[in-house]
Amino acid sequence: MPCTSCQGLDRRTFLEQVVAILGVSGLAACSANLGTTPNISPFTVSVSSFPSLASVGGLAVVDNGAHTGDPIAVARIDATTFIALSLVCPHRGFTVQISGPGFYCAGHGATFSANGSWTGGQPTSNLSRYAVVYDAAAGTLKIS
Repeated sequence: MPCTSCQGLDRRTFLEQVVAILGVSGLAACSANLGTTPNISPFTVSVSSFPSLASVGGLAVVDNGAHTGDPIAVARIDATTFIALSLVCPHRGFTVQISGPGFYCAGHGATFSANGSWTGGQPTSNLSRYAVVYDAAAGTLKIS
């Protein structure tokens, strides 16, 4: 015998609540890796080991994940300034590739400039950055 004092959900209300719950869960999952850079053990690379970094505007993958768990690229901004970027796309976690003067995510078509700023394709945030200290005398970059 059905409960006469119980109020059941009609189909529309049920579906609205399910969609709302899934939407919140999806947003939480997507935002979990936006703009976050994992903590890493600092490591040092020799600039001379990456010929493309000899020139301003040069890009090189300097770590395939061995030190960090995530691949990292370095961009040479000027004579004494370098930036290190996570190559994990903040949208869906695909590994981005060096493409011309910037980066491209084949997973969904996002493009990023050499400084990691999103420039087009699937909207997402910028690539995450790591701290870099350049030792000009030694010709090394400490990435942390």
